[in-house]
Amino acid sequence: MMSDQAIPFDAVVALALRLSRAERTRLIEQLAATLAEETKGEEKQSERRPARGILAKFGPAPSAEDIDEARREMLANFPREDIA
Repeated sequence: MMSDQAIPFDAVVALALRLSRAERTRLIEQLAATLAEETKGEEKQSERRPARGILAKFGPAPSAEDIDEARREMLANFPREDIA
């Protein structure tokens, strides 16, 4: 009879160590299969597209010269004398 009460991890390890080597191997195989089944759906949800190319729809990136020119234009009147 299984209870819904959580069993402390240390207790589980202690019980597992009392098993024979063959039984521990079976336990590990069963846990691995269970974890693989449980995470199968999670892996599909967490699959992410690579970031490379994600902004391609916005066209090519500005060149270093374009960025330098934009900075010069922005900072041309900085700091302004009329703001104190």
